[in-house]
Amino acid sequence: MQIQVHSDNHIDGHVRLVDWVSASVSSKLERFDEDVTRVVVHLHDDNAGKAGAQDKRCQIEARPKGRQPVSVTHKADSLEQAIEGSIDKLHNALDHQFGKLRSKRATVLQAATHHVSGQDALLREDFLADEQLRAL
Repeated sequence: MQIQVHSDNHIDGHVRLVDWVSASVSSKLERFDEDVTRVVVHLHDDNAGKAGAQDKRCQIEARPKGRQPVSVTHKADSLEQAIEGSIDKLHNALDHQFGKLRSKRATVLQAATHHVSGQDALLREDFLADEQLRAL
């Protein structure tokens, strides 16, 4: 999974911040590593450096393979809280999306297995009927 981090002019997007955000995203979304090709993180200071309640915003967009992008946003008083909150939201969104897919796959597999076991029962009945005819 490729991780890109972008910030506006009011957030110091130095290397340590990019490394920390990348590591946080990577560790918390590790289980989706095979399913997601890219994650793009956008960091914003809505009040342009002035103090304010919930003025830090983190938007994260994930690009699942073969699916529409998933985007979440979280606002908080600090950049760290905004990042952590948006990563948690994205984890829940991806878990929901892939959980639905896994559930559909399991249902299809279960239906296919039931169909095969139904065929097995018919074959077994045919076999037993043939055995009874031979015994006569």
